[in-house]
Amino acid sequence: MTYALPPLNALRAFEAAARHLSFKLAAHELHVTPAAVGQHVKALEARLGVPLFERLHKQLILTAAGQAYLPGISDGFRRIADATSQLKPAGAVLLQLGVHGSFDLRRLELAEFRGAHADIGLRVLQPAALHELVEGKVDLLIARGLGHHPGYRCDRIQGVQGVHERSGVGDWLIAPEGTADCPEVVSFREWLRALPVENPLANHRRPRLVG
Repeated sequence: MTYALPPLNALRAFEAAARHLSFKLAAHELHVTPAAVGQHVKALEARLGVPLFERLHKQLILTAAGQAYLPGISDGFRRIADATSQLKPAGAVLLQLGVHGSFDLRRLELAEFRGAHADIGLRVLQPAALHELVEGKVDLLIARGLGHHPGYRCDRIQGVQGVHERSGVGDWLIAPEGTADCPEVVSFREWLRALPVENPLANHRRPRLVG
């Protein structure tokens, strides 16, 4: 059976814009420009032959067609995510961790984490940035200087000298809100939180999550 589907990027743009009722916030979540989101939505509307949004002055409103379309699209993405999460290696949950290029992996004590969590198959991609997280190449990301990103949970990693806790500067653990509470992600977050800040065995500071 061949499925008649609109382009995936257009559906993602519509779904994000409909959730936020904002092209700007949808663009921030998808790591593209607001103009790109608007173009994707316009192309989708042209393909479907119906308007999905009313574009008012500084306001975006779903039309009746958009309201009817959104639940099915959101449910479809949720089903794809669920089906993907079930494709796991036998005996282990695979967790893909992205890390920015200048981060010292020794701070994470990954060997100890793997030893304490035999049920989690941890893989590390370095260097990695937001686009790897957005594209699904990694499940969570340690990023530099990104303390707020709509659609994502951001936890500041402690251990950067001279940095205020509320500042955007420093290292952050970032995960999509939809998977931020998955058991394997929670396990890694708690691992960071439990590590002591000071490491007496090396000339670097161990991380710890604030909160």
